[in-house]
Amino acid sequence: MSETPNTLPAKIGVLGGGRMGAGIAHAFLVKGCDVVVVERDEDSAQGAYERVAGSAAKSIERGGLDETYEQVTARLSVSVDYAAFADRELVVEAVPEIWDLKVSSLKKVEENLAQDAILASNTSSLSMSGLAAELQRPENFLGLHFFNPVPASTLIEVVIAKQSAPELIEKARGWVAALGKTAVVVNDAPGFASSRLGVAIALEAMRMVEEGVASAEDIDNAMVLGYKHPTGPLKTTDIVGLDVRLGIAEYLHETLGDRFAPPQILRDLVEQGHLGRKTGKGFYDWAASK
Repeated sequence: MSETPNTLPAKIGVLGGGRMGAGIAHAFLVKGCDVVVVERDEDSAQGAYERVAGSAAKSIERGGLDETYEQVTARLSVSVDYAAFADRELVVEAVPEIWDLKVSSLKKVEENLAQDAILASNTSSLSMSGLAAELQRPENFLGLHFFNPVPASTLIEVVIAKQSAPELIEKARGWVAALGKTAVVVNDAPGFASSRLGVAIALEAMRMVEEGVASAEDIDNAMVLGYKHPTGPLKTTDIVGLDVRLGIAEYLHETLGDRFAPPQILRDLVEQGHLGRKTGKGFYDWAASK
């Protein structure tokens, strides 16, 4: 497996070109990697291309890249065929946090990879060891949990499954450093480190809104001004997506107990279709701010 001088694999694959997948693709693309994004259909693939290329254009406009738009996008391609991963050295899966979907997607990717290629999941909470157990080459599997928005975030959580080859830790540290980000390495556990702590704070903030302790804005300001959070837990929930937060909370409730039981306010908002920034409303009214 060849790697570029900055320790990044030369050929990267990303499964899923939504907000997170596009951000992951962008992160590797602007560092000189050849990137292919695989999506479920042609419309989704075209949408993924536009998201990644658009993000690259903004990086160029801000002066963050020395290359032209044409030079950067020449390294970007999209496909609806898993066979596009055949020559990839590292593939990052970024499909929704649904167990059966994760398992089936990872299996399909692995079937199309070279024997020594590395497969990573961007899951924010699901058991890495459980996912690894479904694969033929679990020693080549680990978690690379990127944070939203990927281009601006400086953190990547490296999650080690019980089956992961020990040398993957240092490889992953090198990749993260080459992306200009910082790695935190955690062993497989429900919610890892970041999601477990982040969701715990967010759920308590939701209960405070539910109980009338304070407004969402004031609770967030308390955390931003008092604890130096870049955004408060409720605005962060809106950015991540209330449906995503609910899914993680339900998984943590099942695995870690009642302290992660989702508040009724969260369930109600999701049922009403208020999922945060992506729908225009969550704990905040995003439509009014546009």
